[in-house]
Amino acid sequence: MALKIFVVACFVAVTSAQYGGYAPKYAEPEPYDPNPQYSFHYAVNDPSTYDIKSQKEERNGDYVTGSYELYEPDGTKRTVEYYDQGYGFQAVVHKEPAKGGYAAPAYSAPAYSRPSYAGPSYSRRY
Repeated sequence: MALKIFVVACFVAVTSAQYGGYAPKYAEPEPYDPNPQYSFHYAVNDPSTYDIKSQKEERNGDYVTGSYELYEPDGTKRTVEYYDQGYGFQAVVHKEPAKGGYAAPAYSAPAYSRPSYAGPSYSRRY
């Protein structure tokens, strides 16, 4: 009988240690912000991968304005200006021709030679 009590006590100890003695708690929802505001900007310029882009955006309540630009693989620059004045998203796209120096090099697949197999010899003498 003492062994059964010991086993049950060990089970209870392990179970309560897993949960810290308490049931899991759920995060409280964040309070509602009637006038959300933020501003951010980032840029990437990696010449080794030809990844050149940037973005900036600002928000004040229902009003959002921003833009982003990137260089496409053919060297053209695409700029997108967007805004939402509370009535829907609007965007204007501009493309500038390549000015040189930004185009990614053309990809060419590496050449592989055909593998040669020295198959087994099936010549048998009877």
